[in-house]
Amino acid sequence: MNTIFAAKKEPALLWALTHGMAFRSSTGSASHVPFSLSPSQISPERFHTLQDAGELMAMLIDNLSRQDHILDAAISPIVAHDPLFAALLEMHRQLYQSTTPPPRVPLLILRSDFLDDSDFGTTLVEANSIAAGMGPFGQLTHQLHQHLQQRPAAPELGLTSSLVENPAIERLATAIAAATMNIKQAFNDQDPPRFLMVVQPDEDNVFDQFLLEQALQQRGIDTLRRTFSELQGQLSTGPQQRLMLAGVGSLDTVYLRSGYQYDDYSSPSSSADLMAIRVFIERHRVAVSATVSQQLASSKRMQMLLSQLPASALTQFGLSQDQAAMVKPLLGEIIAVNEQSIAKVKADPSATWVLKDQREGGGHCLFDTDIITKLAQLSSEEYPAWLLMRRLHPRPANAPAYIVRHGKLEVIDDLVAEIGIFNVWYDGQPCPLEPAPPLNTPDITDSMPANQAPRRPNAHPSFAGYLVRSKSAQTTEAGVHSGRGVLDSLMFSFPS
Repeated sequence: MNTIFAAKKEPALLWALTHGMAFRSSTGSASHVPFSLSPSQISPERFHTLQDAGELMAMLIDNLSRQDHILDAAISPIVAHDPLFAALLEMHRQLYQSTTPPPRVPLLILRSDFLDDSDFGTTLVEANSIAAGMGPFGQLTHQLHQHLQQRPAAPELGLTSSLVENPAIERLATAIAAATMNIKQAFNDQDPPRFLMVVQPDEDNVFDQFLLEQALQQRGIDTLRRTFSELQGQLSTGPQQRLMLAGVGSLDTVYLRSGYQYDDYSSPSSSADLMAIRVFIERHRVAVSATVSQQLASSKRMQMLLSQLPASALTQFGLSQDQAAMVKPLLGEIIAVNEQSIAKVKADPSATWVLKDQREGGGHCLFDTDIITKLAQLSSEEYPAWLLMRRLHPRPANAPAYIVRHGKLEVIDDLVAEIGIFNVWYDGQPCPLEPAPPLNTPDITDSMPANQAPRRPNAHPSFAGYLVRSKSAQTTEAGVHSGRGVLDSLMFSFPS
């Protein structure tokens, strides 16, 4: 075990705990989130490719979320065997088939997760529009590596280049605060601006959420937390379709960190009652992230259907011909489950494919021989609720990586990084984000030839930071919650 990394483990662990890089393990206790001791390397060109990709995915999803009939036709075939999407489509129909369009203002906070495939390049793993979290953890990991870079032995840790700035907390908070104030000013009432986060019961990822709430509070926004069950019977309608919360007053922004799984709507009385809450919210003049239509637009089902379209057809979703040509290869190869594809999988090595259902989060993908086993268990009526994605094979890092998990130092010889890019759109436009405050990171242009200097952040107006989750190339699940992933950050690499 490398003695330099072993010596840095304890100080890094203390830094992480004192700055809130933790999951709640029980009432009154917490444990640190697994993290890497040094950042993954990335070229400036590839990072800007990811920023371009994130910007275009946000534009695509935002425009697609306004195509009500397309969403309805796309999701209808899977509802018979997917209770969550059956519920989402019913909510969607209640909203868009109404004689009065829903007055909520869409606030799209999108995290587009990418892997760099060794053959196909940058490829979208999935797009997350609901509960697209861990941006604050992404910034903290960057700051941890920045802290280590300023300590002795930084060269031995590999911290020899410019870290890629990650202003996720500041930019996400700036976007949400701007949306909140926009709604607030439209009503011109005397209540303070208010932000409601809808959370899961007994949530363990409260620290990541609290970091965002804290940043909003610093911007003068009152923040509240409620589960769907706690909102039951507590919401009402004020003047001019104002959303009101009993005992509190008016609400300006509703941010869902719950609602992406069917269990989120379960209650002792009826899940339909909790689903009605979400419809009720969208029938008011309030900023909402994510809307039901955004959730449908960013679903795996829609990703599959979009991947099968020619680039020219993507222009119907607000992209130019050049933008559509850039987006097309990002979507990867995804095919529907049917008799033909099942035969194709059986004839092809099973390691070529990943079998997925529609659920979000880690732990829902099947690989190798598990694919054949599962396919044999499915009836033909269940096929539409599943899909097959071409398996990605990213190139691992050249050097061993040291990570901290459960307080212990581990070595990973084949680390690969999944990079999530955050973008924010508000009411159909890129959300105007203030330039991020300096994070004491050296200007990258100081260490680059003039003709290699990267573009400035204003080239990507909706960019709101990034999240890196790294894992062994042999591990199928990159999730920090449900898999073997660890929090990571990025450092620029330059040609020698």
